[in-house]
Amino acid sequence: MPVRLSLIIDLERCIGCGACTVACKVENSPTAAPWIWVETLGGGQKDTPRGQYPDLKMEFMPHLCMHCANPACVEVCHTGALWKREDGLVLLDKEKCDGCQACVAVCPYGAIVYSSMTDLVEKCDLCAHRIEQGFEPFCVMCCEGQAMHFGDLNNPASEVSRLVANRNTFTLMPETGASPSIFYCPPRERRGL
Repeated sequence: MPVRLSLIIDLERCIGCGACTVACKVENSPTAAPWIWVETLGGGQKDTPRGQYPDLKMEFMPHLCMHCANPACVEVCHTGALWKREDGLVLLDKEKCDGCQACVAVCPYGAIVYSSMTDLVEKCDLCAHRIEQGFEPFCVMCCEGQAMHFGDLNNPASEVSRLVANRNTFTLMPETGASPSIFYCPPRERRGL
């Protein structure tokens, strides 16, 4: 069975520190918006806890390219700059990109960004250059809450496969048919404090 690289993000462990965003900037030097960003979930105003004292909580959700099995961005890229590897990563060849932004318009996750500095698009590649050297993506390595897990989804013995099997994981916007390779583990209900 071919390798299907995946990232699992445990929302119970994500502390919203932004280390993943900083790690991505350090490793990849994006010229536009960050390739991974963290959203505060729930309760009204941004960065405001929800609930009633003393039972307050904040939840966070990192967003990045979903490395879809059926990537709309690859389909609309007329230059072939966006392509999908056999291991499931959706990559961008900047040498082929003409900056048309068709991919930006069709990405349901807002994960492809246009850089006015380079007149090209940019996106997360899960640090493919690190993976090829046997390392994890830099965001995974730098995650302070140890919320990110990387591995082969098609290997039943891998940590990512076990998390998908045992933690009621979900993907964002399944109705798009994109079939993302980025999964989220929902927070477990807390009993008492």
